[in-house]
Formats: sequence, C-alpha cells, structure tokens
Amino acid sequence: MTQPPNLYRKVRVLLVEDDLADASLTSEVFKETRFPLELTRVSDGDEAMAFLRKQGEFADAARPDVILLDLNMPRKDGHVTLEEIRRIPELAQTPVLIFTCSKNEKDIRRAYEEKANFYLVKPSDLDHLFETIRYVEDVWLSPFAFESALGA
Repeated sequence: MTQPPNLYRKVRVLLVEDDLADASLTSEVFKETRFPLELTRVSDGDEAMAFLRKQGEFADAARPDVILLDLNMPRKDGHVTLEEIRRIPELAQTPVLIFTCSKNEKDIRRAYEEKANFYLVKPSDLDHLFETIRYVEDVWLSPFAFESALGA
C-alpha cells in the first residue's frame, strides 16, 4: 500500500531573538504546529543579516518563508535589521513579523513605516503565547505549508 502524498511542505521560519528563554519558549510552542516547520534562531540583527545573505556559517542556509523579528537586541536592533532586510530585492516579499515586548506606539508606527507585515506584542503568559503562535500559524505560515498541495 502506498503512502498518501504529503499535503504540506516544510515551512521555514527565522526567529531573530536575543533572549534565550523567549527563544526556547517560542520554539517549544512552535512544535505544536499542524505541519512541518523548520525554525532557525539567530540572536541578533548581525546574525540575521549574515543568515539572510548566506554568509560565513550560514552559507547553506535556506531562505526563510517568514521572519519573526525582535526589536530590542544588542549590536543591531530590529528596526535597523528590518530596514536592511527590505533593501534586499529577493526578500522584499518575505513576511517580517515584529515579535517584541514593546508596546510603544513609536516602535509600532516605525515598524510599519519600515514595511513590517505585522506587529505582535509577546504575551506574558503561556496560554496567550499559544494563541499568538496559533494566529501566526493560521495567517502567516499556512499559505506556505499548503503550497505543495496546491501544486505551487
């Protein structure tokens, strides 16, 4: 008996997060997605840009389908990183979701001016984190997962 074809393709997510606890928790929650997921974490904007430009240790990195970007990071913050991402033509259409603790209206406005696709404030409790990641999965990741089923 043959196996049915896999309707999902692996969705590649780049998590740019300097806080190890936040990154670990987010990674654990993402394990509950309905389809295969490849989550790669880098710890700051410099590493994110090296990953996206396939430099150094990231020479073989696959282009992410979605980028989750923290704003408050050492060395190169999320705003500068987002501006750099948007200057790379191959990444112009890649969804970048700001995933940060900041509720500051200036940060929110600036992120959208820099062409962020969405702004998410990190929830303070686990239940809300699951809800937030479920939203990200349903709205931002599902279209990529279903590409193989649609013949894309």
